[in-house]
Amino acid sequence: MSRTVFGVNPVLEALRAHPEQVERVVFAEGAKPHALGEIRSRAQKAHVRVDQVPRARLDAQSEGGVHQGVLAEVADFAYAELEDLLEPREGPPPLLVLLDGIQDPHNLGALIRSAHAFGARGVVIPADRAVGVTAVAAKASAGAVEHCQVARVVNLARAVESLKEAGIWTAAAVVDGDTLPWQLDLAGPSALVLGAEGKGVRPLVARTCDFRVRIPMAGALGSLNASAAGAALLYEAHRQRTQSNR
Repeated sequence: MSRTVFGVNPVLEALRAHPEQVERVVFAEGAKPHALGEIRSRAQKAHVRVDQVPRARLDAQSEGGVHQGVLAEVADFAYAELEDLLEPREGPPPLLVLLDGIQDPHNLGALIRSAHAFGARGVVIPADRAVGVTAVAAKASAGAVEHCQVARVVNLARAVESLKEAGIWTAAAVVDGDTLPWQLDLAGPSALVLGAEGKGVRPLVARTCDFRVRIPMAGALGSLNASAAGAALLYEAHRQRTQSNR
């Protein structure tokens, strides 16, 4: 099985991270060569087949997404296991992001991108009733899916329990939370739980967490969308961890 990755950054990151998994690179006829030079060079060095086709073919394969004149056929996405994210390793304490039923692949991709950018070890998503790592999610992540582990679990509440048993503090982002982000100790082993678009974190999952955190709002709107809330909380975790290492 293979998956399609489209866009300059996603294709480039696939070639950088695991060129052995890239089966073919396809350029659109008339694509600007200066923007795609590194992709072509890396593909040739990895002995990856390179083809050129009419732009309409790429439009169809990317299902209307912004492919920027290039796509790649890559081995099917390899999801991690929750246990993989809990294995002892060198570096800072684990920081994980759990997503409770995200449906929009753009939000998933943006959250994976923020998780990777701010040093999270990985992202955990439900196996059912939630979007997986699709081509659109990979494009929205700007290639971060090639570097950030994504685990799928059958039961998210049970996954929270497993994290707690492993000594990881868990915090659910909810609009009526009684804890502010900077009141949490995110410098230690931590997991942030974010809910689905419109529905938020399910009550059972929120009750299972150690903390209920809310992001204070100054404007007229009462909440942020999932990807924006995730970025804000991940930045706070990064800030605390950076300061604690000074």
